[in-house]
Amino acid sequence: MTFDIQNKTVLVTGANRGIGKAILEEALQRGAAKVYAAVRNLDSATALVTQHGDRVVPVRLDLDDAASITAAAGTASDVDVVVNNAGVMRTVSALASNAIETLQFEIDANVYGLIRVAQAFAPVLKSNGGGAFVQLNSIASIKTFPQFATYCASKAASYSITQGLRESLKDQGTAVVSVHPGPIKTDMGDAAGFEDVAESPTLVATAIFDAIAEGHFHAWPDSLATQIGGAYESFANNVVEADMEEGVV
Repeated sequence: MTFDIQNKTVLVTGANRGIGKAILEEALQRGAAKVYAAVRNLDSATALVTQHGDRVVPVRLDLDDAASITAAAGTASDVDVVVNNAGVMRTVSALASNAIETLQFEIDANVYGLIRVAQAFAPVLKSNGGGAFVQLNSIASIKTFPQFATYCASKAASYSITQGLRESLKDQGTAVVSVHPGPIKTDMGDAAGFEDVAESPTLVATAIFDAIAEGHFHAWPDSLATQIGGAYESFANNVVEADMEEGVV
C-alpha cells in the first residue's frame, strides 16, 4: 500500500529531538498539513512550535503511561500517519547483574509501548481512511550485539510485533513500515559509543516517508543498515513479507 502525506496529519512520538525531530521536519517539508509532536514533557516542544507555528501541535504521550497514550489518541483524532519513534536503550550485556531489570525497562517502553500506541491509534487510523503506521525498529532487531544484548532483545520483539501489525492492519487499509536504522547521531547513539560511525537522523526521516510513498514494509536508512538489509533481503521477501498459511512453521 502506498500513501501520500501531502496535506495529511502526522503524529510523531519522541518528536522533540534526534530522529523524532528530523521526522517531524521531514513531514512538514513534504507537505503535511499538521504534525502532532507527541512528547513526555510538553515544554520540550516549545521550540518546534516557535519555529513552525500552528503546523506543530504538542501532545503529551509517555510510552510507559497507557492513559497518556489513550488521551493522545483522543486529542489527535484527525491523524493519518503515526510514527512511533520513541524508545529507550541501555548498554547492558546478558551476563550483567542488572540484565533482567534492564530488559524489563526496555521491554516496557520498546515493546509494550508499541502495543499501547498501536491499540490506541489503530481505530483512529481506520476512521480516517487507513493511513500509515510506522515503527522505529533497528538493525539490532535482527542482529544481536553482546554489549547491549537486552536492547537487541527488546527490538527483536518490537520487530515481531510490527510484522504482526502489518497483517492485522491490512484489512483496514493501514500501511505499516518497519524502520531499521544502524548507528545514528543522537544522544542515544552517543551514549552507546557510536560517535565516530553515526550518520545523520535525516537519513531515517527520508527513508520513512519514501517507504510510505512507495509502499515498502522495510526501510534501511543508513550505510550499515543498507548493508545488512541487502543481506537480509531474500529472507524478508520470501519469509517475512510472504503470504503464508497459519500453522506453517
